[in-house]
Amino acid sequence: MTSTIRAATAPPVTGGARAPAAAGLDGFRAVQRLAYDCAEAVAARLSPGVTEREAARMQREWLRERGVRDWFHLPFAWFGDRTAFAGFRIPLQFFPTDRKLEPGMPFILDLAPVYRGFTADVGYSGSLGLNPLHDRMLDDLREHRELILREVRERRTLREVYEDVDRLTVRQGYANRHRAYPFGVIAHKVGTVRRRRWSPTLFGFGAQALRGLASDALHGHRDGWSPLWSPYTFSDHPPQPGLWAVEPHLGFRGTGAKFEELLVVTDSRDPEQSAFWLDDDLPHVRRWEAVR
Repeated sequence: MTSTIRAATAPPVTGGARAPAAAGLDGFRAVQRLAYDCAEAVAARLSPGVTEREAARMQREWLRERGVRDWFHLPFAWFGDRTAFAGFRIPLQFFPTDRKLEPGMPFILDLAPVYRGFTADVGYSGSLGLNPLHDRMLDDLREHRELILREVRERRTLREVYEDVDRLTVRQGYANRHRAYPFGVIAHKVGTVRRRRWSPTLFGFGAQALRGLASDALHGHRDGWSPLWSPYTFSDHPPQPGLWAVEPHLGFRGTGAKFEELLVVTDSRDPEQSAFWLDDDLPHVRRWEAVR
């Protein structure tokens, strides 16, 4: 599958809690679609015996062939019980391993490219062949997407929304696996970065993107908000304007499933314009619409 990226000029580097400009959303939407096109293309090439490291490299190569030179983070791939972060205790365990894909096994591809200064961070869940449990988990994620949007529009605090996602997860019979991420985050802010000829990475994360997140953290600390959406007190504030990469992650024993996509938050008084998903033409949304 190929993607055509419409020309977009990146706005200045974002920082703080400013609302995204409508003209800049096309750039974020384009890179998010590029990332999902990559995930679908690589998922279609997965076969028994492919390792997580090979799947991650396939994502990097696919994106680099289409002009990506910078990252929020390099691509990840998780197979089998690693999709549920089984036994994860330290950050190094998130990085791809030599775990081989087997028939019926679930997988997650997680990639965060920066293209023309715009950032996306997406998560794609699938399985190699039939996996009824995984299919049910993907279907159950729909309710999480609806809950998150509804409560953000109600201006509930990020911590309250997180707790309601937790309660929904338990009612559905699953474990919350986004709590296993650093700081237990279910989401984080993304923005634009300057385009440079050389874009280094640090421990798998783009240096420029990390610098932008750190800048937001400093501004937020001063003004009473955080760019990390977590279950802790530093997220006990209403959602701040900007783009948030949101990733509810369900686990059941050795199976995990999630989506990750961009949520736009503005300072509009109109509830429907105060928050909305950047794009509804995404694989998990199309899946849900097909079974309605």
